[in-house]
Amino acid sequence: MRLISIVTTVIALSGWTGCARQPSPPPAPAPVVKPAARPVQPVTLGETGDAGGNYSATRLGGDYAGYPDVERFIDKMVQQHGFSREYLYGLFSQAKRKEWTIKYMNQEKPTTTPRPGGWTRYRAKFLDDRHISAGASFWANHASALNRASERYGVNPEIILGIMGVETIYGANLGSHRIIDALTTLAFDYPRRAAYFTDELESLLILSRQERQDPSRPVGSFAGAMGLGQFMPSSFLKYAVDFDGDGRKNLWDADDAIGSVANYFAGFGWRAGEPVVSAAEVMGNQADSLKSGFDTRYSLSELASYGIRPKSSFQAGEVSLLKLSTTEGDAYYIGYPNFYVITRYNHSTYYAMAVYQLGQAIKRRYQGG
Repeated sequence: MRLISIVTTVIALSGWTGCARQPSPPPAPAPVVKPAARPVQPVTLGETGDAGGNYSATRLGGDYAGYPDVERFIDKMVQQHGFSREYLYGLFSQAKRKEWTIKYMNQEKPTTTPRPGGWTRYRAKFLDDRHISAGASFWANHASALNRASERYGVNPEIILGIMGVETIYGANLGSHRIIDALTTLAFDYPRRAAYFTDELESLLILSRQERQDPSRPVGSFAGAMGLGQFMPSSFLKYAVDFDGDGRKNLWDADDAIGSVANYFAGFGWRAGEPVVSAAEVMGNQADSLKSGFDTRYSLSELASYGIRPKSSFQAGEVSLLKLSTTEGDAYYIGYPNFYVITRYNHSTYYAMAVYQLGQAIKRRYQGG
């Protein structure tokens, strides 16, 4: 869906994932698609037009006719980025308002007290045989690209695979919404996040022009995230790379997606060779009095004064104290700087831990452990 990005301020919803921190889908399960060894990008090159595709109109029509905000957005794209007005009128006259998305985003979220065992339930969604087996197969099929990405960016293959597994199960759940419809709807019919999604819509048009793509063709999540790693358009502009050397940045292509996810982590300060997280030994009950979470900052000596020590021997400067609610009680971990980097993809302790543990499980399966 950074993304990672990917953005800095997001809605505080526990289900938001991806470089875009997009909301999790509604209760109805998405269709299950068997992962392909090399997913194909549903985008074709445009030969004419500002950003690919043949669009032209003298006025704004369709679902967004009469929208002053859309007219102002078009003015901005013409004046600041040199798009033709006729091209944008034609493009946005074909954009569709997604009524379901508006209703879903506007519905009230429950404010119930979290139930014990939240981490156990969250973990079970991703640490299953489907995710692990698909990840090991993907590693076998794309070992060369994963090794190159690890060498170039210093990011472990299993971390890259953990992201792709949590986000799309390696291309099995890429989303079926046209990105232009998703972003136009959220930019102009969802006031609470209009500024963010308007910026993403701007980025979509710019990247489409750079890549000579038809901006109406890509499909992805209902919040506008794309490809195996679910990058939002702004993250594409910052971190997408042409990792297979074919002259295009294609996030639906396995090699480009691998390189782009690795580049994303490198951009946020991934430390090659350093650990991500360690289980903690807790003596006494003073840990309960401390604030926990990926954004906490403690020295190891400070935590030791509260009876908390990492089981690993790695010495770090500042670390975070992580508390995960399991069905057997609270489990404590020490998060190193690389754990915080994973949360730049999604601002959630559970998300980052799921990425890490899924990656470790895939590594064991791939290596025959």
